[in-house]
Amino acid sequence: MATSLVLDASSHAPLHEQLYRALREAMVAGRLSPGTRLPATRALAEQLDLSRNTVMSAYSQLLAEGYLVGRHGSGTYVADELPERALSVRHAPEPSRPPRTSPPPLSKRGTAVATTPAPFPLEARVPATSMAFRVGPAPDAFPSELWGRLLHQRWQRSWRDVLSHQDPRGYLPLRQALANYLATARGVRCGPEQVLIVNGSQQAISLIAQLLLDPGEAAWVEDPGYPSARGALTAAGATLVPVPVDAEGMDVEAASRLRPDARLAVVTPSSQLPLGVGMSLRRRRALLEWAERRNAWIFEDDYDSEFRYVGRPLPALQGLTPDARVIYCGTFSKVLSPSLRLGYLVVPEALIEAFLKARVFADVHSPSLQQAVLTDFITQGHFSRHVRRMRTLYAERQALLVEEARRELPGLLEIGPAETGLHLLGWLPPGVDDRTASERAAAAGVLTHPLSGMRSQPSARGALVLGYAAVPEREISEGVRRLRQALR
Repeated sequence: MATSLVLDASSHAPLHEQLYRALREAMVAGRLSPGTRLPATRALAEQLDLSRNTVMSAYSQLLAEGYLVGRHGSGTYVADELPERALSVRHAPEPSRPPRTSPPPLSKRGTAVATTPAPFPLEARVPATSMAFRVGPAPDAFPSELWGRLLHQRWQRSWRDVLSHQDPRGYLPLRQALANYLATARGVRCGPEQVLIVNGSQQAISLIAQLLLDPGEAAWVEDPGYPSARGALTAAGATLVPVPVDAEGMDVEAASRLRPDARLAVVTPSSQLPLGVGMSLRRRRALLEWAERRNAWIFEDDYDSEFRYVGRPLPALQGLTPDARVIYCGTFSKVLSPSLRLGYLVVPEALIEAFLKARVFADVHSPSLQQAVLTDFITQGHFSRHVRRMRTLYAERQALLVEEARRELPGLLEIGPAETGLHLLGWLPPGVDDRTASERAAAAGVLTHPLSGMRSQPSARGALVLGYAAVPEREISEGVRRLRQALR
């Protein structure tokens, strides 16, 4: 047996660990069959020119994990049932069944969710290597080395703390840092006790719909607007009221005519998604007055307010008046990375306890280690520096997309600059279907989103949503050329 066990004296791995792995591999591969008696530790140590303690350590680990069994007075044997086989499921042959002719039964809300179109369904049809024209932050500009250092330092410093259950509201130092940041950067009125850390804005809208809407109650949604927010409201059984959007944002007067009794308004006032317009002060005040008068609530999704390229950022709707009936939401999915799955709500004091219990019942709390690292990233000044760098980078990428489109896509797609955001709208000629255009772009290896997929009401003119922040410069140029071929 000893001749089949290969150990490397120059390896950094300890000899007892190498022996453990070699024996385990021989058993899993079948070279040491179940029931085989292993040499005594002293004998194997002599054969391999090892210390007896080294062999005993390897044997002990294999005994503890169930690969070996000891028989008193007889020796050590390979187990009859290895752990890998014990953990695998033996599938009995299934009896033949008649083909299913109808879908499995769902609740009414389940059926509504299952039949709601998923946002951006073409993404899976575009090669994963292509970034043009995905919407989101730049993965190539993520501060990975810095984040890795902070992660290592935090783990070394407080791994015991982050492995235990945390406050469902979120890591207190992070909530304190966010309250300070929001007060100065966004004009939000809040203390850390009002900040609730969530797993992105999608969980935020789900919690709001669950707590504030009964099935059948009306919710105003922007048209066009964010499809995933509509999906969360649909899942809660809400009645969606699509409200037109113009150059001043959501048309509050039109919404009041459509359903003045709505219980919730979902808005993106700083940079309307997807049109990119800001809600005027006149409309903001009208919306706040409606919510106060009707005892309704406003969900302010401030998803990318950090990225304004002209002038100062617009202050948040939440901070315009004291005790505004606004639930404010921000996310790090657009600022840093969607894979972090971290966002936050600023909840009015009267709703804190209800939101806290809903969060506990949903998933208790967000990942503790990520929250702690993000806290260090903010409090050490890295977050502000990152946002400043990304503003410059994204403004350059936007300008390049506009320039390339004007040169390569005249008569095919009309693209102009925007003051905010991570994407642009490319308007198609009248009569051109944007879903068909998006499908042809996907076939050419370019991801675009049809604007009609974000509308409830038909529009006379279609458009494509083109992300630029996530796309390296060389891929912007190549993507525009592919788009020209697809649209011709």
